[in-house]
Amino acid sequence: MSGLSTEESALFPNGPLKVSATEECVGPMRLTQEPIQVLLVFAKEDSQSDAFWWACDRAGFRCNIARTPESAVECFLDKHHEIIVIDGRHSRYFEPEAVCRLIRATKPSENTVILAVVPQKPADQDEPSVLPLLCAGFSRRFVENSSVSACYNELIQIEHGEVRCQFKLRACNSVFTALDHCQEAVEITSEDHIIQYVNPAFERMMGYHKGELIGKELTELPKSDKNRADLLDTINTCIKKGKEWQGIYYARKKSGDSIQQHVKITPVIGQGGKIRHFVAIKRPHIDNNNQVHKFNKEERCSGEHSQSECHSLRHRDRRKDSIDARSLSSRGSDAPSLQNRRYSSVARIHSMTIEAPITKVINIINAAQESSPVTVAEALDRVLEILRTTELYSPQLASKEDDPHTNDLVGGLMNDGLRRLSGNEYVFCKNMSQSQLAIPVTLNDVPPSIAKMLNDEECWEFNILELEAATHKRPLTYLGLKIFTSFGVCEFLNCSEATLRSWLQLIEASYHASNSYHNSTHAADVLHATAYFLRKERVKSSLDQLDEVAALIAATVHDVDHPGRTNSFLCNAGSELAILYNDTAVLESHHAALAFQLTVRDSKSNIFKNTDRNQYRTLRQAIIDMVLATEMTRHFEHVSKFVNSINKPMAAIEETSTSSVNSDCDGQANIRNSPENRLLIKRMLIKCADVANPCRPLELCIEWAGRISEEYFAQTDEEKRQGLPVVMPVFDRNTCSVPKSQISFIDYFITDMFDAWDAFASLPGLMEHLSENYKYWKGLDEMKCKSLRPPPPS
Repeated sequence: MSGLSTEESALFPNGPLKVSATEECVGPMRLTQEPIQVLLVFAKEDSQSDAFWWACDRAGFRCNIARTPESAVECFLDKHHEIIVIDGRHSRYFEPEAVCRLIRATKPSENTVILAVVPQKPADQDEPSVLPLLCAGFSRRFVENSSVSACYNELIQIEHGEVRCQFKLRACNSVFTALDHCQEAVEITSEDHIIQYVNPAFERMMGYHKGELIGKELTELPKSDKNRADLLDTINTCIKKGKEWQGIYYARKKSGDSIQQHVKITPVIGQGGKIRHFVAIKRPHIDNNNQVHKFNKEERCSGEHSQSECHSLRHRDRRKDSIDARSLSSRGSDAPSLQNRRYSSVARIHSMTIEAPITKVINIINAAQESSPVTVAEALDRVLEILRTTELYSPQLASKEDDPHTNDLVGGLMNDGLRRLSGNEYVFCKNMSQSQLAIPVTLNDVPPSIAKMLNDEECWEFNILELEAATHKRPLTYLGLKIFTSFGVCEFLNCSEATLRSWLQLIEASYHASNSYHNSTHAADVLHATAYFLRKERVKSSLDQLDEVAALIAATVHDVDHPGRTNSFLCNAGSELAILYNDTAVLESHHAALAFQLTVRDSKSNIFKNTDRNQYRTLRQAIIDMVLATEMTRHFEHVSKFVNSINKPMAAIEETSTSSVNSDCDGQANIRNSPENRLLIKRMLIKCADVANPCRPLELCIEWAGRISEEYFAQTDEEKRQGLPVVMPVFDRNTCSVPKSQISFIDYFITDMFDAWDAFASLPGLMEHLSENYKYWKGLDEMKCKSLRPPPPS
């Protein structure tokens, strides 16, 4: 078993924990460190990746696995892992040095330990230099060893060495941030009194810029002549003994003026018990009573009791923190309440997980929703969907569709959703047509007219296009709520109906409403067909509930974010998706990956968040397999396997068996219920659901034929504009015969597949529609008609 993927880590935020959070101390500062996070970057799962996964499990570390450089960077920017292990044994998948440089180019990586796994060398070969790895940004290397103990020892050494040092460095960053913002002047010098650091308050007080001070000895700076002659010697004698000194001291500003300061100097003990630094905290001395204390009564050396060495301060400063008391008192009677409010706000800010700027925007909008009218809150919900599901930081040119309800508000807050067309070219389009129709809170809130339509959803003749119109192009959410409830999906996943609703909205918003065919209505149509097939007796008896849930989810997401172009187009155009997926099942791989990325991104819409880990892995693999099965290059392979592994053996049992009827049923059940054949059934089910349009009632068949033709026409138009190879020359809007294209599609892809599926699932109604529709297209073709419908009678 390998480690958790990025999606699984979001589902199981507690990870494989076996030890409690560790605590580190930096001076008086205690750091509670959550379990260490490890990112494994391995293109392929093997014994080495498994060994590191189990080592993380044993050590109580949280673990993610990334398969590509891109997903590695994305996962790291999301999680900020303390340790990254990069597989450097095989360069055919990715260059490990390049992956390391990509990660090192990000700001969070400065506190990350990156380990290179290198191949073992034969004993007669020289040990290779580690300099290339170090130059690429690796912290150390690990010679491949698939022993879990070896990997565990390596991780534990890193934790107790580099990682703990990085924790302290992070603490130092926090401390210096605090120093930069505190109102007392702070000066840090080395043991030789060379200035190492001054904060902005010091610069303001003294009139110097830090560049004029850092690196200089204190003796080089001008001194005020108002101090007692032996004061500096007294201070030095005290602090060199490791004791704190506190008292009044006159300093000379850059302008030449003297300023009376209250000063506290603390020695910092470092390695070997030696003083390594001195920290001086200074602020203007204010004597409201106009009492000038004599210098021999103003010095205090803590820990010293001899009057001959120093004198105690009679009036100790009572101020406990770094907030300027004058700024508070100047606010009058409102000062306490304002300050308390500020403290409350600061506490809330510090409790937040500060991530990307987009996260801050989402938090602001969430807060605004709380006090907004219902209509504005609903519009902001839509804004949040777009923010969570689209790319936001690429060069963009806006192009908006009409939106009578929320367009002005959305446009005022953000740009429209991004849609990738080809190559590195991006244009804007609406992901969803907007309307005034509210998304239901529960099934009881569905408008009566829509609820009445949904009463017929179990019938094959259900008109999805009427639902599309009634829901203003949001049929997937409404139909999904009905079907998922009918199949008990929420109960199976242990998620609320609100989570399911949010997930359906999120997925539907990620379909492109501007596509004539591959939009959320197509997804709803495939979901309807899937549910219809799952209710057929032989299918139902072959699959368990996990299979059913996987099939419904796969149908819902199977074309999410489809750009309205084919895989061939994307490959010819050199699109980013084609490059990412190596020209292989480009869109299907993207649909499956994006579906899980969207799902786990936000707990509000994460339908898997309460699912058991093992169940999730099984469910995830089933969903991915079904989505990938919709890729047409393996169409005949899938159909052939189904026919030879299921249809023919079951037919043979029916024809040759001389046993009882019950044993016939048992034999067929054994064929259907084997894990391998259940996989084939699920693949066949979603494949048939995906291209079931020719088996729909004639009017629906005609409408879908027009929609897919228009999408192909648009692709051909774009191929010609861009000078790309024309993938389907017959789909030229000026010359294409739609009836001929439908006849060819049915002949080559549909007939055999549905014959096989009908033989298994018994679908006489569908086969009748298919026959009638085929006759319709044949009739048009014989009339030499190229359009969807015959010409009107003259």
